Amino acid sequence: MTSLAAVRRTISALALAALAGTVLAVPAAAQEEPLAVSVTGPDSVNLSLQPEAGEPGEPGQPQIELGLRAPGEAVPDDDGVIWPIHNGEYTVRVDASSLAGVAAVDFSGLGGWQGCSVDGLVATCSRSEIYAGQDYNDLGGIRLDVTDESAAGDFGTISVTAAGEGLAFTGHTVDVLVGGPELRMKQLTEPEGFRAGDTFQAPLSFRNQGGLGGKGVVLRVSGTRGLSFPSTFGNCWYDPRDPADLRGWSTALCVFDSEFAAGAAYGLSAPFPIGTAGFALYDSMSYSFSAVPADKVADLLAAGDYQPGTGPELGLVRQPDADPSGYTQYAEMDFPTKNTFDLDLTGERLRARKGQTVSVDVGFANHGPAWLALLRSGGEPISFWVDLPPGTTATTVPEACRPAGWEGAEGDYLCDIDTPIREDASRTFTFGLRVDEVIKNATGRAFFAYAMPNEGNPANDSGAIVLNPKGRA
Repeated sequence: MTSLAAVRRTISALALAALAGTVLAVPAAAQEEPLAVSVTGPDSVNLSLQPEAGEPGEPGQPQIELGLRAPGEAVPDDDGVIWPIHNGEYTVRVDASSLAGVAAVDFSGLGGWQGCSVDGLVATCSRSEIYAGQDYNDLGGIRLDVTDESAAGDFGTISVTAAGEGLAFTGHTVDVLVGGPELRMKQLTEPEGFRAGDTFQAPLSFRNQGGLGGKGVVLRVSGTRGLSFPSTFGNCWYDPRDPADLRGWSTALCVFDSEFAAGAAYGLSAPFPIGTAGFALYDSMSYSFSAVPADKVADLLAAGDYQPGTGPELGLVRQPDADPSGYTQYAEMDFPTKNTFDLDLTGERLRARKGQTVSVDVGFANHGPAWLALLRSGGEPISFWVDLPPGTTATTVPEACRPAGWEGAEGDYLCDIDTPIREDASRTFTFGLRVDEVIKNATGRAFFAYAMPNEGNPANDSGAIVLNPKGRA
């Protein structure tokens, strides 16, 4: 950018030249560097010959989302407004000409409300604003579909380029393969009679429903806190869960430099052992086989703190023709299902005079043996109710509790307990109660309004709060 001093010097020179009656050549102002902007999107798309409902790119939905990335990050000003860092027309050109005879291309999702002009398999989009970062620079999506002409192994590219004054664009290319490897995992079920503490000998396998085979497979097995990998294999790497992260996962990656054919099924040369802790209950396990060439494995391992296994190596064994209905895109199961926890609520028995304020502790504990994770609901809290003893008013209320004055409320206060709840968890909820009227044996309670599945001892799911009990407190 031209400095203020340089501008002043130029103006002074012009003035002197005019006074001298001479013509003075003005040097061109130093040009700013063009703004570096890159086009973003997926590097490749494997276009299935057998698309399944629910997959990314299901009918009508784009498989390719394009955008721009500019320097910096979009930050709102003091009024909460995010301003563009570039105003000025630029053009984005999306060329899918090489997909002729390979796939049908739908550009209708490009350009947002402005749309783009389309000529055959080329779309041209005109835009005028660019924001810092990537979040606000969406270009829209492209939908691809196979046609009667599409065949396994067909290949093409989509080239995205852009140009505009004061802008230096880096383009992007999306490789499109028809009928490439598509690995589906065998569905698993919990063995009959399985209990917490047992080891599941998991029969992991996959079927390639794609139109092409390949070479190189990676198995990823992940499990939540109650699951572990008691055996290690020489061609597997292990990234343990952070012990402090109750929602964390342990992961194993196993690498197979093996060829696999189209339409064929393969299983491990030995079951994959998955241990369960004594506190395990509805822990989540998932696994997936992916077609990954050997030269890409290092990138996967670099994404975690993986340590190599030391046991014998696992292999892949081709299996007899398998029924495709027994395989799924996402293989996961929650187990063990045969365990119980023991949630316990306790109150207090106190004596107090009229006008006195007392602290009343409501105790919560889990006596196990199982933890209560609720991992599928993202750590949704469980709740219990508190009824105050008659003749009292709450002066202080625990942060996790709120007055329940709505219609249908089952108590005076509703208190939340965050999950996961460890198998040995305990917590105290302290209320401040003012005694407005002395009532002998004034009784309130803390209670769960329903019996939870896997509760092993419903008898202690409520606790009495008694003020001025008859007899000894």
